[in-house]
Amino acid sequence: MKAVICTKYGSPEVLEIHEIEKPAPRPDELLIKIFATTVHIGDTKIRRLAPGLGPVADFFFKPLMRIILGFRGPRKKILGMELSGEIEKIGENVTRFKVGDSVFASTEFQLGAYAQFRCFAENGVVALKPKNMTHEEAAPVSNGGITALIHLRKADIKKEEKVLIYGASGSVGTYAIQIAKYYGAEVTAVCSSQNLELVKSIGADKVIDYTKLDFTGNGETYDVIYDAVGKIEKSKRKKSLSKLGRYLNVLNPSGNIKLKAEDLLFLKELCEAGKLKTVIDRVYPLEEIIEAHAYVDKGHKKGNVVITVEHGS
Repeated sequence: MKAVICTKYGSPEVLEIHEIEKPAPRPDELLIKIFATTVHIGDTKIRRLAPGLGPVADFFFKPLMRIILGFRGPRKKILGMELSGEIEKIGENVTRFKVGDSVFASTEFQLGAYAQFRCFAENGVVALKPKNMTHEEAAPVSNGGITALIHLRKADIKKEEKVLIYGASGSVGTYAIQIAKYYGAEVTAVCSSQNLELVKSIGADKVIDYTKLDFTGNGETYDVIYDAVGKIEKSKRKKSLSKLGRYLNVLNPSGNIKLKAEDLLFLKELCEAGKLKTVIDRVYPLEEIIEAHAYVDKGHKKGNVVITVEHGS
């Protein structure tokens, strides 16, 4: 089978397509034929060995990343955190799924989605794909959508509370807008001028162009501020919070976050009810993985960058 191998840390050119052996599922595993994956920001951070916590923090954290991920390059050579596909084979002990089921799944830091096939534990973060979504639309929900859900659930948003989402046009941000609206919030989205109409189209009640206005100086206070890109300056993080306001940072989950299949099922229901949609910026075939990573490295993607995985007849 074809797979993208990350040969070492560095620029997108360290990614190479190789032919490797197709895996076989263990008794409690599914063999998923992958049709779509994504260029998740986590993939690019691993490839670049860049934590993304700021220059000073990154300097001290990089050695720890090498210990965790691998010294000269990632131990897990096949990146990819999100996928959607079809079950080709199941292990003898599998009971929740059957061959032919369309599923979407998050591999988290086990990675491995940049390939034509991947084995997946039946009790992992995997669920039947939303019926009204394509594989390209479903794949990003499995990680970006869950991340937004888990953070916002921690905020315990009440109906009509004011929620500000910073970095609202990214993968997590676009899902966060829709989930906050589902909870009944009044949502203010902060993004650049070219993305204002996009965030309005998925439910934002108010928008702020951060290139023209610093939201901390607009005189407004919010019940929840969610930094979906981890870029609000520390000195400004609580400036615009109401008395009982909650600040959330996508880079600092405030507790142990573990993705669960139950959350994926909840998001599946939202998708099928038309309350959660995926924003796709660009779609690349697996053969153009270098170009896809180079685009995401620029830092201007809107929603998600999706990779399609072809299979010969």
